Amino acid sequence: MRFVRFGEQGQEKPGLLDSDRKIRDLSQHVDDLGGRNLSPKSLKNLAGLDVQALPLVEDDVRLGPCVASPGKFIAIGLNYTDHALETGLPVPKEPVVFYKSDTCICGHRDNIIQPLDSTKLDWEIEIAVVIGSKAQYIPQADAEQYIAGYCIVNDISERSFQIDRGGSQWGKGKGCDTFGPMGPWLVTPDQIHDVQNLDMWLDVNGERMQTGNTRTMIFSCAYLVSYLSRFMTLMPGDVITTGTPPGVGLGMNPSRWLKPGDILTSGITGLGEQRQTVVAYSAS
Repeated sequence: MRFVRFGEQGQEKPGLLDSDRKIRDLSQHVDDLGGRNLSPKSLKNLAGLDVQALPLVEDDVRLGPCVASPGKFIAIGLNYTDHALETGLPVPKEPVVFYKSDTCICGHRDNIIQPLDSTKLDWEIEIAVVIGSKAQYIPQADAEQYIAGYCIVNDISERSFQIDRGGSQWGKGKGCDTFGPMGPWLVTPDQIHDVQNLDMWLDVNGERMQTGNTRTMIFSCAYLVSYLSRFMTLMPGDVITTGTPPGVGLGMNPSRWLKPGDILTSGITGLGEQRQTVVAYSAS
């Protein structure tokens, strides 16, 4: 199934896509798409509904982030070999783990706000894992049982905050408002034939910047769920965004940075597409 959250910011309702990719309203059956509502039991109940009997939603409605209020927004760095090389950093022997703030999360077509004092604004197309069941010390072979679904995240980064002013801590450059566009859809695992063989791409102003495939990940989605569960308890609704393929602005020679007016479009096979416009910060 492909789940969505639709409506104005802060007032989103849960929904799903029918066979014609029309949005159907789920709000009479579940209050939102997050936490315990992403458990296997809850998703099974939603899958058993008569989709055609659900109310239709207008086509031009805004889609919010496809997961409501994640308890943790965990990110993995340098998880594609070629991306590690383009940044000049060694290929990691264990996953590089950092966190993005929950306040950075936004919808897949919401504007990207360039923060004050930003000089090196960058892009990163990624596939994210959404947790559906409490996970502690789980083996990799069982990891899929704990996954509610997958979605697209654009891990927007401010490299001067992250590197020049961040030292060994990346959070300052990764957690600014709008730095985590998520969606459009939360796609359940049964809809994806092989999560480790999905094409992914990102364009800036119509120019292809990133072309990759999840098969070139250093650490797979299942491995990351298992690995992280050794260090923290993963809870339903937690999001793990898993790294980006090569082609980021930081890795270009000379480096290329986003500016107000730039348009980013991106997509991953089976997970939909995103589109964002960069705008300057405004106190209003």
